[in-house]
Amino acid sequence: MKQLKKTGGFASVNTDNIRWDAGMFEEYYKKKGETGLHGEEFSKYGDYNISQQGEGMWYRGVMNPNAGKGDGGDEHGCGNLIHWVPNGSKPRYPESISPKILAGYAYSEVKVPDTTVALNPNGKQTVNLPTWVWLDKVKFKPVKVTASLPGAGLWATTTAKPVGLHLDPGTKDADVSPASGECTIGEDGRIGSPYVKGSGRKSPPCGVTYRRSTANTGAYQLKATLTWQISWKGSGGTGGTLPDGIFDSAVEVDVQEAQAVNR
Repeated sequence: MKQLKKTGGFASVNTDNIRWDAGMFEEYYKKKGETGLHGEEFSKYGDYNISQQGEGMWYRGVMNPNAGKGDGGDEHGCGNLIHWVPNGSKPRYPESISPKILAGYAYSEVKVPDTTVALNPNGKQTVNLPTWVWLDKVKFKPVKVTASLPGAGLWATTTAKPVGLHLDPGTKDADVSPASGECTIGEDGRIGSPYVKGSGRKSPPCGVTYRRSTANTGAYQLKATLTWQISWKGSGGTGGTLPDGIFDSAVEVDVQEAQAVNR
């Protein structure tokens, strides 16, 4: 307010392009015994609630940063004016922040490891011999992010949990293991298993067997798609699920014919 009086400028009071100068703020929030636009008595805001500093916060709508980016958001979707909320109380407008909104914000801040699969053999593959595929179990653990609103008692923790890997060999001339191409997480927390010397022609728990070489086609694109299941818990016993996170990676695979010597 001091800054507005000094500069003679304007400040936003909602997202609907409404801006007030210092005099308009004083008229709405400093006077007493009158009724505001939403039925509030000015006495609730007597002298800007100066006596309650540290016991609450002022809330106003802000622009949706995703507006116009294909999410259907409305950057002017909240026309309610700035209002005072005591600590421990929830903002009374439906557009105001909530545990679910915080969960969505936390979701946008979740960072998961790159989906980089390990292969064996680590190099050229051989026709009719299985390629073992797995993910490092140390990296692929649940990831949590918490968002909170200080003073309001509102918080939400969003958890991303890896649940499975889908393999697409990049050609019809291949078999995947398991046949569905869906590699689930084992009891040890790993997706797939590293190749162990002596496994030879055993069918891997997660892998691909190519039936034709790439000599005439060029490398196949082995696509690995990792699904992260998203859930959240928040203040007031709230919680739920959010859309799964889907992350792809591709590996170029060269396949050679097995060489044999005839006598």
